[in-house]
Amino acid sequence: MSDTNTPQDPDAPVRVSKLMAGRGMCSRREADSYIEQGWVMVDGQVVTELGVRCHPQAEIVLKTEGRARQQSLVTFLLHKPIGYVSGQAEDGYKPASILLDGPTQWEGDRSGVRFAMSQLKGLAPAGRLDIDSQGLLVLTQDGRIARQLIGEDSGIEKEYLVRVSGRLDERGLALLNHGLALDGKPLKPAKVSWQNEHQLRFVLREGKYRQIRRMCELVGLRVEALKRVRIGQIPLGNIPPGEWRFLLPFEKF
Repeated sequence: MSDTNTPQDPDAPVRVSKLMAGRGMCSRREADSYIEQGWVMVDGQVVTELGVRCHPQAEIVLKTEGRARQQSLVTFLLHKPIGYVSGQAEDGYKPASILLDGPTQWEGDRSGVRFAMSQLKGLAPAGRLDIDSQGLLVLTQDGRIARQLIGEDSGIEKEYLVRVSGRLDERGLALLNHGLALDGKPLKPAKVSWQNEHQLRFVLREGKYRQIRRMCELVGLRVEALKRVRIGQIPLGNIPPGEWRFLLPFEKF
């Protein structure tokens, strides 16, 4: 029987796909695909066997074909309206992805890229907005972006404008900023301030299920409307509800 208190050997071989994901090169699923196609080199040698392991400090290089594939992956920035779910269809509600087509591409999109059905292959939401909320939703083919936004170690800010009803005193506002717990675990510090008489501004670095609505309930507020207006350095901007644009090559979250 193994001793669970024994520290893991730092030189123990690790799956190449896990290392690639950990280094932000791609997702593990993408890494497996690149390995199968012979697009990955470890310490100068092409690897093609799934599950292959190497030294944690090994040099891993994605060949030209793999880099070209990554450059072809697209990321959509959608202004999700109320009434759509972020992921798969559920309970009769439509997924936000059905809004991605040619006619709904925002006229202000400066990418120069036109919509194609192939861009929907392998597409997944990188973070969610509940059905009663609207605002910026990222859907991407790129595992690097998905990991950056929703990986366990992600600390990227998400900004929301939240219209509320009820009374909030200084203590309640302080608790919204730090001191509340959900699901038995303390929340990370947030930045919460009044935007105007009826609207709060939330900046979070985590995304628990219906987090803002539940936070507000804990201090006696009711959320009347919720809109996500920024993820990292990318603002929603002037994209109208139900329309989208492509993430530009130089834009970083």
